[in-house]
Amino acid sequence: MVDILTWFASLSCIVAALLVSLNAGAKWSGLGFLIFSLSSAAWVWASTMQEEAPLALQNIVLLGINLFGVYRYLWQPARSQKSKRMREATS
Repeated sequence: MVDILTWFASLSCIVAALLVSLNAGAKWSGLGFLIFSLSSAAWVWASTMQEEAPLALQNIVLLGINLFGVYRYLWQPARSQKSKRMREATS
């Protein structure tokens, strides 16, 4: 089970890094951060099973950072566009 988790975490991290580095827009970067979040969660799970506290702690922090990236790139722009449309409609 741990082998599957670590391989998933490693490969998904590579895919996420590629998506974020493409700078292809907010949706792609947000998807990259979402995949980074899954990767971090898998690392936390695997490192906890292996009793690797430093790796678990590192990925708990990275999970928080990655979730902020998901918020920033997937949820926040939608709200900003909605606010912009509302301001334009009232002008």
